[in-house]
Amino acid sequence: MTYTSSDVVAQAMAANARIDALILRTPLIRAKQLSAETSANVYLKLENRQTTGSFKLRGASNRLLTLTREQRAAGCVAASSGNHGAAVACAMQKLATQGVIFVPQQTSQKKIAAIRSYGGDVRYFGTDGLDTEQHAREYATRNDMTYLSPYNDRDVIAGQGTCGVEIVQQLPGIDAVFIAVGGGGLISGVGSVLRAHNQEIRIYGCQPKASAVMAESVAAGRILDLPSAPTLSDGTAGGIETDAITFDLCKELIDEFVLVGEAEIAAAMRNHLASYDEPIEGAAGVALAALLARKSEIAAKNVVVVICGGNVSEQVMQQVQQ
Repeated sequence: MTYTSSDVVAQAMAANARIDALILRTPLIRAKQLSAETSANVYLKLENRQTTGSFKLRGASNRLLTLTREQRAAGCVAASSGNHGAAVACAMQKLATQGVIFVPQQTSQKKIAAIRSYGGDVRYFGTDGLDTEQHAREYATRNDMTYLSPYNDRDVIAGQGTCGVEIVQQLPGIDAVFIAVGGGGLISGVGSVLRAHNQEIRIYGCQPKASAVMAESVAAGRILDLPSAPTLSDGTAGGIETDAITFDLCKELIDEFVLVGEAEIAAAMRNHLASYDEPIEGAAGVALAALLARKSEIAAKNVVVVICGGNVSEQVMQQVQQ
């Protein structure tokens, strides 16, 4: 059965009420410097200020709240480069649920510490996000536990869509949005809600050139198995599951993919730190860099950039500032 953006919108509205007590309503602020630089009205949706430091808490909370009491008692399993893991650990802690969180070997220590701070049981497996996800699914099946996908799940996508519900409430007249894309859960949720609100909105999917699996897959018309080079945007890096429901949603919703280089990502991260005195992670830098790469297209328009997370290590920020 096809899962469309219309399905996402209905579920996102239900999720918005369901998860209200577990998340923060994050600010949408006008970015004065970026607005001047692009001749547009640029707004930043600050999901880096969400509890756990990223949008992922929305999807994790909604998924856990849709489980039965028996499923929660049996425990949950997640796979994550960090943010989804922290979100799942936080939601499980609030809902008195136990679970295991698998992370790739290269996951930053700051993100691992965040997962453990919420009581998460962290275990390492693999070097690519897709390898880690496949292992976690198998572990969940063997142990009769529920696997909580970071993106390939309707309830997770609907939870991420609540970010879009907030954006519409905060800025009804939105013309364009820039959103980082990894597995596609965030843009599938937010994009569905925004497109339902305004059919003319332009949705930009933003990826690092070093790991543009979704962009390449959409261009090919099928999910590709591609290698990823090292990137500051570790939260969006890696492969996509072969049955990912986000693939068709990305094909339906994204008007254009914008691919950016590492120098552009680093510059965006530096500029945000200088402007707001808060670090953001590489995936958020990707969306900001993409905005600047398309500034000639957005003059005089109301544009939102989703700052998807702020969990970045001091080591990476030192590297970015060199």
